[in-house]
Amino acid sequence: MTVEFIGMIGAQHVSEVHAADGPPVDPVFLREFAQAHESAGFDRVLIGYGSSSPEGTQLAAYAAAHTERLGFLVAHRPGFVAPTLAARTFATADQLTGGRIAVHIITGGNDADQRREGDYLSKEERYARTDEYLDVLRRVWTAEGPVSHEGTHYRFEDYHATVKPAQQPRIPLYFGGSSEAAYRVGGKHADVFALWGEPLAQTAEQIASVRAAAEAAGRTEPPRISVSFRPILGATEEQAWERAHRILDRIEAARGGLASFTGPKTLNPGQEVASVGSQRLLAAAAAGELHDRALWTPTAAATNAAGNSTALVGTPETVAAALLDYVDIGVTTLLIRGYDPYDDAVDYGRELIPLVRQELANRAAA
Repeated sequence: MTVEFIGMIGAQHVSEVHAADGPPVDPVFLREFAQAHESAGFDRVLIGYGSSSPEGTQLAAYAAAHTERLGFLVAHRPGFVAPTLAARTFATADQLTGGRIAVHIITGGNDADQRREGDYLSKEERYARTDEYLDVLRRVWTAEGPVSHEGTHYRFEDYHATVKPAQQPRIPLYFGGSSEAAYRVGGKHADVFALWGEPLAQTAEQIASVRAAAEAAGRTEPPRISVSFRPILGATEEQAWERAHRILDRIEAARGGLASFTGPKTLNPGQEVASVGSQRLLAAAAAGELHDRALWTPTAAATNAAGNSTALVGTPETVAAALLDYVDIGVTTLLIRGYDPYDDAVDYGRELIPLVRQELANRAAA
C-alpha cells in the first residue's frame, strides 16, 4: 500500500509558537522551505488559504520553479473567482509545473473570515455553491469542446478552455470538512477527503460517513482519506513530552497562539467556534488529554482548535506506529506539520517518514 505524505509551506516563517519573521512574502524562505520538504521526502505540500494570506497559486509556481518533483496542494475557497477562471488558472499552473498541482477545496467554516472577502452566504448556501462550482470545474477540465452552464450561482455560454491540465483526466481534488454538508459535497466530488486528527474511533466513524456519502452520490470508488497531525518528536519519550509541554506553554502564553501560515489567529480559547471540525477536536480534548497510542489534544484546546492542531507525541518509533494505526483503518494520506515548521519538516524526513515507509514496504513484502 502506498501512503502519501503532505507537509505545509508558507511564504513567511511563522507558527503558533513563532512570531512572524520577515516580510509577508519572503522568496528566500519560501524557496528553502519547499526545498527542505522535497529533501525530506514529502510527496506534496499544502499552501493554505486565509483572507490575509498571499495568493497560493503564485506561491506554488514560485516554489515549483525551485524544486524538481515536489507536488503542491493549493487551498482554494470557491466563490471569490468564477469557476472558469479557476479552471484555467490551475490548468496553467499544472502545465508550467509538469503536473504537480492539486487543489484543496475549503468551503469555509469561519463566517468572519468569509465576510472579510465579501461572502455573506450561510454555511448551507456555501456548500451548495461549492457543489455547483466543482461541477463546473470538472467539466471545464475534461470537456472536449465548449461548455455552457446555467445554475443557481453561475451562468455562462460556450466557454472553451484551450489550456487543459497536464494531469489526465484532470487535476486531483482534495476536500476538507466534517459536517454533513461537507460529507455530501466532498463525498460526491473529492479524490481525497481531508480530516483533522481525531482519535481512531472517531476517525473511523468519519471515514464511514464519507464513504456512505460517496455511495449515495453514485460513486463506485470512494475518496481516499487524509488525516492531519502535528507530530512532536523527541529522542526519548521523556524528551518528547518535555518538548510538548514547552510548546503548550508557549501557545497558552500567547492566548491561543501567535499566528499561522494563513494569517493572524481569529479565535481565542473559550470563544465559540462554528466549524464542525473544530467542535470535534474540542470534544476530543474535553474527553481526555491522551488518546490511543500518542494522540495529544491540549494543543487543540489551547488554540480553540483553529486549524489542525492535535499532536502525536513520542519518539519517532512511537509516532510512526501511531500514524500506521490510522493507515490500518483506511487512511491513505498523512498531512504532518510541526509547531517548529522548518526544523520539524527536516526532522520528519530524517526520523519519521522513513520509518513509516519501511514498515509499509515490510508489510508489502510479507
